[in-house]
Amino acid sequence: MNAFDIDAYSPAQMAARVENAGITKGNMNAVSTLVLAMLAGAFISFGAVFYTFVIHDSTLSLGLTRLLGGFVFCLGLILVIVAGAELFTGNSLIVMAYVSRKITGWQLCRNWLTVYIGNLAGALVIVILIYYSGHLSTANGAIGLLAVRIANAKVNLTFMEALFRGILCNLLVCLAVWLCFSGRSVTDKILAILFPITAFVALGFEHCIANMYFIPAGLAVKNDPALLQQALVLANGSLNIDNLNTGSFLLNNLLPVTLGNIIGGGFFVGAVYWFVYLRRQAVEPIRDLMTRGPPSVTPEATVAEVVSVMKQHNTGSVLVGELGHAQGIVAESDIVRKVISLGLDIKQVKVADIMSVPLITIDIKTPVYEIYRTMAERKIRHIIITDNNEQVGFLSVKDVLRRPII
Repeated sequence: MNAFDIDAYSPAQMAARVENAGITKGNMNAVSTLVLAMLAGAFISFGAVFYTFVIHDSTLSLGLTRLLGGFVFCLGLILVIVAGAELFTGNSLIVMAYVSRKITGWQLCRNWLTVYIGNLAGALVIVILIYYSGHLSTANGAIGLLAVRIANAKVNLTFMEALFRGILCNLLVCLAVWLCFSGRSVTDKILAILFPITAFVALGFEHCIANMYFIPAGLAVKNDPALLQQALVLANGSLNIDNLNTGSFLLNNLLPVTLGNIIGGGFFVGAVYWFVYLRRQAVEPIRDLMTRGPPSVTPEATVAEVVSVMKQHNTGSVLVGELGHAQGIVAESDIVRKVISLGLDIKQVKVADIMSVPLITIDIKTPVYEIYRTMAERKIRHIIITDNNEQVGFLSVKDVLRRPII
């Protein structure tokens, strides 16, 4: 039984946990991914709704108002992490599994695209629900006025401003997600979220999924005559929203912010921590899995001698010939199928008569998923590992099952 541990995971352990999460996400079916992504879009939108309401009538200084707004906006990521959902910005960390070659480029892009679409759909559903709930007319339209001002400010950023604010935003968001992997309890995760997320909101950085609520909500106000009139009255007519439209939403904000979020999370967090903690393991992913210096017998040995070697080394297979010059391999299944089932005498049958040949070899730097594919396609249970064309060990299905890596 494992000892109970309340200490936080170390950064190296966090890196392994993030990588494993990336493998799981990369292999998740599209329907589940899409539904969880819609939830994430809705959760982040709830944080945006909460933010807008809390600060709409603040009389505090700009800094304190944004600090308070950032604190309540944390609701969104807390729901994503604790309740479980697929958030595009957080999924930038899947890069760690990709550069370790444990998922393919197609799996990475499929996840990102599916999650992005799902996040957008979830955010737009909340915009619709908020609009028809009458929430935007709260406080005589003050909520609607703030919604349109937030949206208008976002679409009037320059491309470079939006890009770099996106980089900075997701650097902090992915650090929040990264810190969550250090925690062992819900409390740990919530505390890990608070400071990075509050910081990005207070500093005015740009989050593409949050903007999928903020800007459409502003557009909803602009395109509703009654809401717009309330907003204009409160603003004393000084509200220039000519540039607030769908085109500016997509091109002036969503495009550069999305690119920035990918760079900030995928490179400045995911790739950096992969380089520090996982790069050596990723170069030779099967070195820690394979059996080094496996037991071996000569081709002239009898099956009885092989059984004795297997028992002595507690293994289910042995090489025929020395490692580096092995001619074949004998496994328990070979003995059962080719000797015992035929009623042959294990003291008389030679290993050379039942060994599996030819040996299938694969380089130690081969990506993990290619090793699995090779085993499945060739219907083999053992594969010889080579390093610079020299046999250095072998990998069995039992090795994989005992120490799974995907």
